[in-house]
Amino acid sequence: MKLQHKQTLLQKRRWRVRKKVGGTALRPRMCVRFTHKHVYVQIINDDTSATLVSATSTAKETRDAQLKANVASATEVGKLIGEKAKAAGIERVVFDRGSRCYHGCVKALADAARETGLQF
Repeated sequence: MKLQHKQTLLQKRRWRVRKKVGGTALRPRMCVRFTHKHVYVQIINDDTSATLVSATSTAKETRDAQLKANVASATEVGKLIGEKAKAAGIERVVFDRGSRCYHGCVKALADAARETGLQF
């Protein structure tokens, strides 16, 4: 019962953030997802429902670094998504933090993406 209540609250937070954040062709949505083991980031155009760029802690570029779901990994994945977005011609995005608060891993990922020149 307690776990079900926590999951309901988590889903409500996701919906609350998601109804305010939407991606277009000019400013796609940068969606961040953390599991207990890995970090996943996608840049999505919601008009066409297409993923433009993605980066994970399990990708070939980061596989030898043995990344986990922590601040160091979030920083590396943030740099990687920023570089891939620049290569794809994306300069401005809308940041979708999901149901997580903007501190710790989420903030580290966002700061690393901003350092590469991504604006949000």
